[in-house]
Amino acid sequence: MPKMKSNRGAAKRFKRTAKGGFKRFQSHRRHILTKKSSKRKRQLGSPAYIHEADVAAVKQMLPFK
Repeated sequence: MPKMKSNRGAAKRFKRTAKGGFKRFQSHRRHILTKKSSKRKRQLGSPAYIHEADVAAVKQMLPFK
């Protein structure tokens, strides 16, 4: 049986929460920031959560988290 491995791309993007969900960072905060409002940029800095429909897929990619 081959060794189980975590998906390295997913491991860098998602962190497990205490209740078993996953949090993620939001996109659109890297460049072209001048036209975005301060409120929008500030809110993009806070983490979001993986939708419950996608949690099973992320769990499969991260078997040890």
